[in-house]
Amino acid sequence: MPSPSIHRPVESLAGLIERVTFFNEENGFAVLKVKVRGRREPVTVVGTVPAVSAGEWLVAEGQWVQDREFGRQFRGDTMKTSPPTTLAGIEKYLGSGMVKGIGPVYARKLVARFGEGIFDVIETCSARLEEVEGIGPKRRRKIKETWAGQKVIRQIMVFLHSHGVSTSRAVRIYKTYGETAVEQVRADPYGLARDIHGIGFKTADQIAQKVGVPHDSLARAGAGLNHALLEATNEGHCALPEPLLLEAAAKLLLVPETVVRAALEQSLATGALVREAVGGEVLLFLPHLQRAEQAIARRVLALAAAPPDYPPIDLDKAVAWCQQRTGQALAPSQVQALKAALASRILILTGGPGVGKTTLVRAILRILRAKRLRCLLCAPTGRAAKRLSEATGGEAKTIHRLLEVDPAQGSFTRNEGRPLECDLLVVDESSMVDVPLMHQVLRALPARASLLLVGDVDQLPSVGPGRLLGHLLECGRVPAVRLTEVFRQAAASQIVTNAHRINQGRLPESPPRAVDSDFFVIAREQPEATVATLLEVVQRRIPARFGLDPIRDVQVLCPMNRGSLGVRELNVRLQSELNPRQGAEPVVERFGWQFRLRDKVIQTVNDYDKEVFNGDIGQVAGLDPVEQELAVRFDQRTVNYDFGELDELDLAYAITIHKAQGSEFPAVVIPLALQHYLMLQRNLLYTGVTRARRLAVLVGQRKALVLAVKTHRTDARYSGLLARLR
Repeated sequence: MPSPSIHRPVESLAGLIERVTFFNEENGFAVLKVKVRGRREPVTVVGTVPAVSAGEWLVAEGQWVQDREFGRQFRGDTMKTSPPTTLAGIEKYLGSGMVKGIGPVYARKLVARFGEGIFDVIETCSARLEEVEGIGPKRRRKIKETWAGQKVIRQIMVFLHSHGVSTSRAVRIYKTYGETAVEQVRADPYGLARDIHGIGFKTADQIAQKVGVPHDSLARAGAGLNHALLEATNEGHCALPEPLLLEAAAKLLLVPETVVRAALEQSLATGALVREAVGGEVLLFLPHLQRAEQAIARRVLALAAAPPDYPPIDLDKAVAWCQQRTGQALAPSQVQALKAALASRILILTGGPGVGKTTLVRAILRILRAKRLRCLLCAPTGRAAKRLSEATGGEAKTIHRLLEVDPAQGSFTRNEGRPLECDLLVVDESSMVDVPLMHQVLRALPARASLLLVGDVDQLPSVGPGRLLGHLLECGRVPAVRLTEVFRQAAASQIVTNAHRINQGRLPESPPRAVDSDFFVIAREQPEATVATLLEVVQRRIPARFGLDPIRDVQVLCPMNRGSLGVRELNVRLQSELNPRQGAEPVVERFGWQFRLRDKVIQTVNDYDKEVFNGDIGQVAGLDPVEQELAVRFDQRTVNYDFGELDELDLAYAITIHKAQGSEFPAVVIPLALQHYLMLQRNLLYTGVTRARRLAVLVGQRKALVLAVKTHRTDARYSGLLARLR
């Protein structure tokens, strides 16, 4: 006979939260140490709660259990917290780090001065805080603002938690929507997926269902269509054919296609989406991308049809003068390219490493500056701009800084009404530039200025929508020069030689171990052996042989994010090996990463307020648990992040090859394995190898290397730009 199930009565527990041992912002799971009346030692309580701080009063209902590993603990089925009322609780609450500007020391002083009335003082007469030694106007304002913000953030967390949604994005929701956040989310839950980095359609849909949006409503289907098209742009498309969009939306929404079609017609009627027959097929666009393509085609074709607005230049004399001044003879192919650049209003200059693109740009700038013409230089990333500046001896900026971001509007202040002040604009690493960004560049280009686009069309296309450089070349209507001759000095580099071999579909050559080289292939068949070798190479071999810093100078580049040889796993291993936590140094865990002092990190979104952009790499320079801030050093400037903003950062000991576009590193290490087979293709490996300046090392399976070199495909991207240009 089966034994009858044991019914355990529900028990209650109440007490002061002494310490928050663990709190997971994704699901609200908490491990708490709670001081309960009648017990000498704090008891362990586990359960879920929207938000929690030390010092709060906890009321829980559940049962006592005996955990094998952690011993006796109270497992709460329902747990509620409330602000503390005792002096000890208030002090612990204020000193827990929840309020910026107040740590344990100031918490003690504030409670000693104001007692149980401290909350009212902060809220209604914060000027009195300056009665406490050490608190001036600046700290007082910070305390007041943080206190007000925390109240709203708590409301958001409780709201999200009650709808079964992660509370980790509460700070970002508050920063985006302000004090009316909960009301805005109730009114338009799908706005979360559109406006908040890190919140997807499924999370927004979950809230929408809870607040009463019908499963088959046109509002829901319209949001699904918009999201499906937005996802397509994240994969590089500017638009989608109608059948593909309908299929993607129906799959996402799990509703009949009739509902999706009705929502599509409604979206077209309101202008939320645009339908256009272009290039022989009917495409559906987000309006801003259609406008960007149309504007690019108009301006580029106008530039291609017009002569440059330069003073008269005798091309033969200019070339001779330039060679005499630099003492550097130009090859015939470079001379022809130089003449084309000086005779064209727009020119594309493309070619692989070592073919003299930089030499040519220097010559163009030298001649035009001698004519007193104003030249501006830019590139998509900070590293690329810095490299361009060093190579040309002129100031180069990122495109975003050149166009002068307006953080309040999330737009650029340089446009048709306030164009750039130049006669020539040079855009380097232009293979990285997507359709929306090129639209903004062309808006800011003065009416009579020329444009020089420099880049390697054989590298990966831009991460953002479109295949701009490829389409400008393919259309046949834009003047272009492709340099192919590898010069003698560059040919001495195995990095350059092997990059060209890979681009031609040939396997790279690795020298014998005893030979000095800047390119190595280390064969390892098992993923575990590949990881072990990669760690050994990064941590010991490269620093010992080349004198490079393993954190600052060595960059691991992965084909993918997932897998044992993907970005995520390797970052955890590399952080552990290269930057173990030292002593009692502070750390912060947020959004799946643990951040430590000295960690290498990468910005993952454009942040116009901070003026840091997707792909910028820096190093953690400060971590303040009291102020709840992490400081990151990017080149010559330090940027502060609230702990709630750390979803903008990832560890960057390993990054994807896509993220490395436009950057160059002293040493690059690339793991290769068949587990990456979906991404193994020639332009990916070529792009990765060409990121290396002094050393490139490939580690992994030879079969994976062969597959990458032999797989030559350019993933089709839906766009109307090529047809518009033709």
